[in-house]
Amino acid sequence: MQFPRQVRIVEVGPRDGLQNEARTVPLAVKVELIDLLAKAGLPAVEAGSFVSPKWVPQMADTADVLANISRRPGTDYPVLTPNMKGYEAARAAGCTEVAIFAAASESFSRKNINCSIAESLDRFRPVTDAARADGVKVRGYVSCVLGCPYDGDIAPDAVAAVAEALIGMGCYEVSLGDTIGVGTPLKAQRMLDVVAARVPVGQLAAHFHDTYGQALANLFAVLQMGVTVVDASVAGLGGCPYAKGASGNVATEDVVYMLAGLGIETGVDMDALLEASAFIAGALGRAPSSKVALARAGRRVAG
Repeated sequence: MQFPRQVRIVEVGPRDGLQNEARTVPLAVKVELIDLLAKAGLPAVEAGSFVSPKWVPQMADTADVLANISRRPGTDYPVLTPNMKGYEAARAAGCTEVAIFAAASESFSRKNINCSIAESLDRFRPVTDAARADGVKVRGYVSCVLGCPYDGDIAPDAVAAVAEALIGMGCYEVSLGDTIGVGTPLKAQRMLDVVAARVPVGQLAAHFHDTYGQALANLFAVLQMGVTVVDASVAGLGGCPYAKGASGNVATEDVVYMLAGLGIETGVDMDALLEASAFIAGALGRAPSSKVALARAGRRVAG
């Protein structure tokens, strides 16, 4: 089997992981979490999103978060900007990378952002045009690439069309999200095969949720096909407000452990990553869901 020599991990915990927490996470906790993750060597840490506080109140303090983190050289701190208002706020906060979200499912797009897929892409074009003029990097996300809570199975061609459109408008990379975690390795490979026929695999990232415990297996499958960028969430934080029952992203600790076992370099220090995991789990008052964190904790108790 052929695997890449190196994989870039995009840490999504501080944004995708925390955005659906019912209780407000204090500013100081968010800042400390981001700093700990950057210190662990993660090359990209999602710092928040500039969306309406009415819809995502947990992210209302993103500008304050960005003003207080210790920006580590070599670390990117992307933020979600769904429209020009969000983009302008991100630029005012000094952001050098933003992200835009589309869906491969029409129903999910309407439930999530209240418009069709085509309408969502039209909304994003002013953002990508402005970012190009400002020298700001734009990352694209596609939701529901392996299934939708409303439409069921999603045709790979539909995923490919959205990914191609995002690359065409200026995204340097597109993250393919199994939002409800229903994918299996073969299904993931078949989807990627179709998308990679229209978008170079070097511009694609994998974003797999672990609802059915398949996330690591799915990552293993697409790594063999040339994917070199993986999204993950510290302590397995996260879920989806529009996908009832969907659990969080695959835990960053478990991804790093698997990649190390495959001889793949990430540049991430596991001990420092576990420190970040323990910190946010403690702040939220629950145990991390990562197998590595639980195994390490059990070993300490047994010792």
